[in-house]
Amino acid sequence: MLSSFGLSDLGCVRTNNEDSFLVDLELGLYIVADGMGGAEAGEVASQLAVQSVHSFLKSTSIRDSDTLVRAIEHANQRIFDAANADARLKGMGTTLVCLLETGGDCIVANVGDSRAWLLLGETLEQLTQDQSWVNEVGRPLGISEENLRVHPMRHVLTMALGVGPEVRVQVFPVDLPPGSLVLLSSDGLHGVVSEEEIRETLLHPISLEHRAHLLIEAARAAGGPDNITVVLIQH
Repeated sequence: MLSSFGLSDLGCVRTNNEDSFLVDLELGLYIVADGMGGAEAGEVASQLAVQSVHSFLKSTSIRDSDTLVRAIEHANQRIFDAANADARLKGMGTTLVCLLETGGDCIVANVGDSRAWLLLGETLEQLTQDQSWVNEVGRPLGISEENLRVHPMRHVLTMALGVGPEVRVQVFPVDLPPGSLVLLSSDGLHGVVSEEEIRETLLHPISLEHRAHLLIEAARAAGGPDNITVVLIQH
């Protein structure tokens, strides 16, 4: 049985929280979604994503990568249909990263630039690959990390839920040995807090709740320009 704790914070600049998260220990499902869109649309998109994936997986006993991908594709269609049915929601979308227990091991899936990380011993590894202009275009072109951090395209996603009828879901099988820790985060955390600071915070021998609060505080101390959401899952 895994233990988990999730926390979301408005940050220091935004007026509403467009992030959503889910922790369902019984189902073995953990999700972070970071919405985007005008007015309340981003909030609607992230909530729809979380609710849709959750309800899809609750309705089936099949727990494999294909089922998880279908659940995320179902969420994409629901968000896309909702945006087309209501002019106030037009253009909304959301990232999504999730972990699903499948019995012997786990599956991580993502769309967009919300991330999953694995802390094993003292090593922190990013499990997911950002679907972003920086990762899929900028780095392959050889643009330096220093220039990418200030590039005008640095916030552009190459994929998100709800912005089109098709979605490209990335899936990664993950082995979680005893003592391992997974972090799911929106870019309100990893966009402003360094990987080394995240690693050092996760290594503290304190409760998951306390570590989650420290991660949020670190993002706020760095200016908190975006909503900040973390879900910690420990074996």
